[in-house]
Amino acid sequence: MADDQEKTEEPTSKKIQDARSEGNVPNSKDVTGVFTLFVSILGVLIVFPFMKDRLFSLTRYLFSLQGTPINQTNLIDMAFVVMREFLIIVLPLAIIVAISGVIASLAQFGFVFTTKSLAPDIKKLDPIKGVKNLVSMKKIIEGIKVTFKAHIALGIGFWYFFFYIKELPTVALFSLPDQLSWVVGKILIIASVMLFVLFIFAMIDLIITRKQYFDGLKMSKQEIKDEMKNMEGDPHIKGKIRQIQMQAAQKRMMASVPEADVVVTNPTHYAVAIVYDEKKHRSPIVIAKGKDNIALQIKKIARESDVHIVQNPPLARALFKEVDIDRPIPETLFAAVAEVLAYVYKINKK
Repeated sequence: MADDQEKTEEPTSKKIQDARSEGNVPNSKDVTGVFTLFVSILGVLIVFPFMKDRLFSLTRYLFSLQGTPINQTNLIDMAFVVMREFLIIVLPLAIIVAISGVIASLAQFGFVFTTKSLAPDIKKLDPIKGVKNLVSMKKIIEGIKVTFKAHIALGIGFWYFFFYIKELPTVALFSLPDQLSWVVGKILIIASVMLFVLFIFAMIDLIITRKQYFDGLKMSKQEIKDEMKNMEGDPHIKGKIRQIQMQAAQKRMMASVPEADVVVTNPTHYAVAIVYDEKKHRSPIVIAKGKDNIALQIKKIARESDVHIVQNPPLARALFKEVDIDRPIPETLFAAVAEVLAYVYKINKK
C-alpha cells in the first residue's frame, strides 16, 4: 500500500496538460534573461545608428534654445519634444526586448493561455504566508545562485577589462575614431565573454528547472489508477476508445479478406467475404463484411488478391444482417452459400 502512495511514476500526458492549463510550466528565468540580453545587444548594434542620429538631433534642438525666454509655454514645448525624442529612441529597443522575452518563453514551454493565475485568491493576502515566502529556503537558495552567477560573470568580465587596461598607453596615441573603434571592440569582446558564461549557467538552470518540474508532477501508482478510472468514465474518452477499437477491428478484418474463398456483393451497397475450410470448421465462416465505403474497400482488396466476387443481392443482404464477423453462417443460408461456393470451386477447378 505504501508503494502505491509513493510518487515514483512519470506524469501522464493528462497530468502535464492539467498543469499547463493552470499556468504551471517549466520556465527557466535564466534562459529568458540570457536570450533577452543577447537580443538586446544585437538590437543596440542594429538600431544604434538610428539612436545616435536622434540623440544628436535632440542635442542640436536643446542648443538651439539658447537665448529663448523661459516661460510656461516654452517649457511645455521643450518637455514635449524631449519626451517624444526619448520615446522614439527607446521604443524600438523596448519592442525588441519584449518580443525576445516572449520568444524565449515560447521556446521553453510553447503557447499557454490561462486566466487561473488572475483569479482572486484570499490566501495570497495572508501576511504571515507572505513573510514566509520572502524568507523561505527556496528564496535564500535563489539569492545565493544569483549572487554566485553574477560574481563569476563580473569577475571574468573584470579580468578581461583589467587585461585591456594595459593597452591604454598605446591606445592614447591613436586618433579619436581609432580610439572609439578600440573601445567598441573591447566592449563587444567583454560582453560576449560574459554572455557566454551566463549562457552556460542558463543551460544548467534549464536542465535543473525541467527536472524539478517533472519530478514535482510525478504520480503514485494509485493516482495513475484513479486517473484512468476517471478517464474511462468520460464519454469523450469512451467514444475515442471505441473509435480506436473499431479502427483496429476494421484493419484486422481487411487483412483477412485475401484469405476468403468468395466475396458476395449487393453489388454496390453490401459485401461479405466467406471462407470455408472443412478441416477447421463445420460450416463456412464470415471473415469480413461491410456496406457502402467499407464494401468498396473489401471488393477492392478482393480484386487485388484474385478473390472471386459474386453478385447475389438477397444473399449479401441476409449474410450482412444475420451473421457477425468470425461466426459461421446459419443453417437457413447453407443452400445459398453452398451454391455460391460450388460455383467458385468449379471455376477454380477445386
